[in-house]
Amino acid sequence: MAQVSINSDYDELGSSTDAGERARLLQSPCVDTAPKTEGEFSPGSLARGNTSTLGAVFIVVNACLGAGLLNFPAAFSTAGGVAAGITLQMSMLVFIISGLVILAYCSQASNERTYQEVVWAVCGKLTGVLCEVAIATYTFGTCIAFLIIIGDQQDKIIAVMTKEPEGTSSWYTDRKFTISLTAFLFILPLSIPREIGFQKYASFLSVVGTWYVTAIVIIKYIWPDKEMTPGDIMTRPTSWVAVFNAMPTICFGFQCHVSSVPVFNSMRRPEVKTWGWVVTAAMVIALAVYLGTGICGFLTFGAAVDPDVLLSYPSADIAVAVARAFIILSVLTSYPILHFCGRAVVEGLWLRYQGVPVEEDVGREQRRRVLQTLIWFLLTLLLALFIPDIGKVISVIGGLAACFIFVFPGLCLIQAKLSEMEEVKPARDSQKLTEKGKIERKRDRDICSTALPLAKFSLCSWWVLVSYGVLLVTMGAFIFGQTTANAIFVDLLA
Repeated sequence: MAQVSINSDYDELGSSTDAGERARLLQSPCVDTAPKTEGEFSPGSLARGNTSTLGAVFIVVNACLGAGLLNFPAAFSTAGGVAAGITLQMSMLVFIISGLVILAYCSQASNERTYQEVVWAVCGKLTGVLCEVAIATYTFGTCIAFLIIIGDQQDKIIAVMTKEPEGTSSWYTDRKFTISLTAFLFILPLSIPREIGFQKYASFLSVVGTWYVTAIVIIKYIWPDKEMTPGDIMTRPTSWVAVFNAMPTICFGFQCHVSSVPVFNSMRRPEVKTWGWVVTAAMVIALAVYLGTGICGFLTFGAAVDPDVLLSYPSADIAVAVARAFIILSVLTSYPILHFCGRAVVEGLWLRYQGVPVEEDVGREQRRRVLQTLIWFLLTLLLALFIPDIGKVISVIGGLAACFIFVFPGLCLIQAKLSEMEEVKPARDSQKLTEKGKIERKRDRDICSTALPLAKFSLCSWWVLVSYGVLLVTMGAFIFGQTTANAIFVDLLA
């Protein structure tokens, strides 16, 4: 593969030794890499990892599935029913998979190992900074959603344990108190450390909890409780705007692109073709989980389904209570990981802006890390206490997820193909037919005539890829604009 020429803006800041390098490594949970030894396969000079193809599928599925699962039945209701929800997810799956493949291609071509580093290297300084700001904002919003989910599940569990009448609560069972207590006791201590050593346990809990929730939703649809009465079951969307209003949930649910680049580079043989099969298998598995939860949850409760589907079930249901406990444990360990990712990006932006050298004393780094963690934690907790449900948060950060799925991969594809064309054009202009006689001239003409169809095909494929990149950017910008405007004017200002 031809190497993509690194953007000059990126070179000016330094691709591997800049002040923000230490903090810009946004690694995915459970991604292990091994040092490269002489003679090993190493496309694009990237260090070889030890993750198998099957392991990569599992990691991508784990990165994709998460707390957004709880909002999928409400997304089916918003979209206008089962048919609209299935059509929307199936049509988006092609773009989601292609975005993952594009990121792997650009990572291999630019020799970069994380999402934001790829965008920096391929698209330049301005786009790279925008990408890092988007990642920080997205992880910040996701942390808020996690705290809201903890409050939702605790409300149901505490209601069963205390047996207080509905609508009444003591100060120690108040939602704001329970969220704050849980956050200070568990989340804050896990968020302060410089490194995260419990990622594999968080991944395991997340996978088990997600699959258990899906199983419960499907079982409760097949054998519903008598006290569960569904609302209206819509069969068609009320308008095209309603369909697009379900986009944030789908984008939030399928967004694993930020984690995908380090996963790709952790594979034993990081090849784009193999990666294509990996992400296809992973997305099909994720699609099955989301469809099962979305369809069965929507058909169980209809238009009356809550933004968090577990809130629609009775508090005293033991099986659902176990699902709530799984979700709480998963979120308690997932919040520090998301915070670590966001803090790393903020740290990189700050160090780069200040021009602080990496070789600073440990005390300054520790004080800054603790201060960043406290500010991040307190802000997310404060917002979570006054935002009523996860639907409002997802409607905002879902637009940012569309940027990671559509906009940045599209920009990378466009810039990568433009860089290839810039490299090919001077080489083509420098080629001259030899002047050594008629025989050599005839041979050169024959070669040119033979290569012309291939050149036309290559140029055609180049235009197709560039056009597809433009399509991705256009779609992503539209989804981001429409969903963000709707979130601001309908959800937040309503």
